[in-house]
Amino acid sequence: MERLRGLYVLILAIILILGGAEGELVENFYGFTCPNVEFIVQQAVSLKFSQTFVTIPATLRLFFHDCFVEGCDASVMIASPNGDAEKDSKDNLSLAGDGFDTVVKAKQAVEAQCPGVVSCADILAIATRDVVVLAGGPSYNVELGRRDGLISQASRVAGKLPEPDFNLIQLNTMFARHNLSQFDMIALSGAHTLGFSHCDRFANRLYSFTPSNPVDPSLDPEYAKELKDMCPQNVDPTIAINMDPATPRTFDNEYYKNLVKGKGLFTSDQVLFTDESSQGTVSDFANNAFDFNGAFVTAMRKLGRVGVKTGGQGEIRLDCTRFNS
Repeated sequence: MERLRGLYVLILAIILILGGAEGELVENFYGFTCPNVEFIVQQAVSLKFSQTFVTIPATLRLFFHDCFVEGCDASVMIASPNGDAEKDSKDNLSLAGDGFDTVVKAKQAVEAQCPGVVSCADILAIATRDVVVLAGGPSYNVELGRRDGLISQASRVAGKLPEPDFNLIQLNTMFARHNLSQFDMIALSGAHTLGFSHCDRFANRLYSFTPSNPVDPSLDPEYAKELKDMCPQNVDPTIAINMDPATPRTFDNEYYKNLVKGKGLFTSDQVLFTDESSQGTVSDFANNAFDFNGAFVTAMRKLGRVGVKTGGQGEIRLDCTRFNS
């Protein structure tokens, strides 16, 4: 047993020394340094979820926003007294506080047992898997070994996150920058089966789509009427609408069934079905939850490798909201 432990430590040391390139993550990275890390995080996430359901969509969205800007390095967690950190950018202001709080609470629980060992980036990745499971989605093994980034600037966010009016080419172009295919993009879009959006993010589809068609013709007419009732013009900007009108609190393939019915909330959702080159994948996911779950797991593992810092890069933050220095 002692010999196996020595071999494991040697392999881990080699990984740490060679670290730096994308994809150098391993599932049991903390096997000897913090063997219970996933259980500790899961307990903290479950406790947070027992307090508010928003924990689930907020944490899932936080992970996506983190990975797409500086890579999966928890840079989105940094709080700046000057209001100029990544989280302060216009595109991130709608991130719900419960996602941040989930990671902070989980980090505190981990620090109590394994001080200075586990990165905030890895805790966010584990917590994201855990909220998917809590919502009824598939479980999967999380690759670990990320280090926390040293850059978090609001000025570096613009143009790095998909917009609600994106077409398929724009979506594919943005995801391709991170080695994510159209298939991965459609699978990751399924995360919109959870969460909510403010009315101003899709109001143009209801009131000013084109001069000849104020209402987006790809919207189901009844759904458009429901949205107008919930989001009248000049509505309170804090009003939020479920992304999935059918099962908003369950991680399932209902999102794709909604697209087939013309009930995608964003243009960037509905285009996945209206564009012929992506329609087949949407139809398959709508008809086969098993196919969707498998594609989602694969895409989430690929997403988790985006721009990771490993080895001597970055740091292991002691407090997720501030750099150690």
